[in-house]
Amino acid sequence: MKKSAPDVKTTPKPVDPTTFSLALLTVIFVTVPLILFSDSIGPVVISIYDWVAFNCGLLFQWAAIGAMGLIAWLALGPYGKVKLGDPEDTPEFSTLSWIAMLFSSGVGGGLLYWAGVEWAFYYDAPPFGAEPHSVDAIKWATSYGLFHWGFTAWCIYALPTIAMSYAFYVKKIPYLRLSAAILGHGAATSMWAKPIDLAFMLGLIGGAGTSLALTSPMVSAGISELTGVPHSKGLDLFVIAICVALFGITVYLGLERGIKKLADFNLVLSIVFLVFILVTGPTSFILMMGTESIGTMINNVFTMITWTDPVEQTGFVQDWTMFYWAWWIAFAPFVGIFVTRISKGRTIRHIIFAMCAFGSLGAWSFYIILGNYGLSLELSGVLPVAQMVRDDAFSAIAAVIMSLPWGGLAMTIFTIVTIVYVATTYNSASYTLAAAATKELHAGEDPARWHRLFWAFILGVMPVALMFVGGLKVVQSATLLAALPLTIAGLFMTRTLLKWLREDHP
Repeated sequence: MKKSAPDVKTTPKPVDPTTFSLALLTVIFVTVPLILFSDSIGPVVISIYDWVAFNCGLLFQWAAIGAMGLIAWLALGPYGKVKLGDPEDTPEFSTLSWIAMLFSSGVGGGLLYWAGVEWAFYYDAPPFGAEPHSVDAIKWATSYGLFHWGFTAWCIYALPTIAMSYAFYVKKIPYLRLSAAILGHGAATSMWAKPIDLAFMLGLIGGAGTSLALTSPMVSAGISELTGVPHSKGLDLFVIAICVALFGITVYLGLERGIKKLADFNLVLSIVFLVFILVTGPTSFILMMGTESIGTMINNVFTMITWTDPVEQTGFVQDWTMFYWAWWIAFAPFVGIFVTRISKGRTIRHIIFAMCAFGSLGAWSFYIILGNYGLSLELSGVLPVAQMVRDDAFSAIAAVIMSLPWGGLAMTIFTIVTIVYVATTYNSASYTLAAAATKELHAGEDPARWHRLFWAFILGVMPVALMFVGGLKVVQSATLLAALPLTIAGLFMTRTLLKWLREDHP
């Protein structure tokens, strides 16, 4: 097993003032009105979401389908053996640490929120005309989460990872930016470079803001259960401050001393938490339900990925599938840049298989174990989870965890796991934003520490603004709107990658 290289970068890297200033000003102009005029802006944002979802949602669906097809071709075709780096390059991190970091950067605390309660939304309002609370509703409720967090998501992540890794390690373009994967060496001079990088940075801030806006109230609800302190906006803001401080510290420490150690720790703690639920909960029901849900998803994956609901127009596709594809697209360049930074010396096939296999299995583990435990409480009558989710999803998650044996201990572990996942994702995001706003980076170099710390603070601003506006639909809207320009950019990125591969490996 390869020993990790030391995280020592002695030369400060200069900031790109144009990209830095544009991103900062845009964040200010977006978040300040959200906070000051939350009552009037909320309905406007929701109406924009509805318009984009119904008129542009098909673009997200075809982007997801295209990403799956292209990634399968890259992994299984002749380009799969292409090494991302020089022939003598070896991986910087051990395989286990590398997988832990790429998984943590791609899921975040949002996984623990949705894995616990997503089934309840589908149980109440199932797709394909199924009767609510019926056997068919249960079948779709347990399989749709696996579909949304499975191979499609990680294919969307893998595509920019391969494109940026090829640009950085093979073409030797000294920029960890989305524009480098689209424009090549022209990213230094092209008039399109700044708008592309600005769209990427805003997409990341919007997507990350969505994740933290969903996660912090869940952590607050857990703290409220443990301490008796009432769940309030003030407690939510306190949790955000703690998360920002934690991922600020770890991103300041760097990849080796901060992000890697945090990811390793959380991988172990996550496994302990899931095994605890599986052993102390209804083990047989969880495993049987999980097996059936995987089969249902595999048997219906083509129907699920192409379903647009044009006749009944129930809104299910727009509210869920299109939201998820938009969320992954908004996060994809960030995950791509971060995984690029930690993947020197690995092949295209190795990266794709690791992301799609281990990423999907990791997310499915939470859905199968935590989600089906909550479903068992609902079906056995121990806890009216579905009704609790309708009233307050965050408190419902806390109640599910507290129902376990040694509920206080389980809630403590769950809270720590959630906070660390949030921190791991956000310090990766801070690193990526700093890299995108740095003039020039070469393999093995990192952005300046103050620069990474600054973006860690900025990433805490957006969720505060979204929480002031309130409502799941408003939070989802930030992601959907941020993903729209990135979907277009992804088409040009794919074109550039294929052009490079054909030229270098005829």
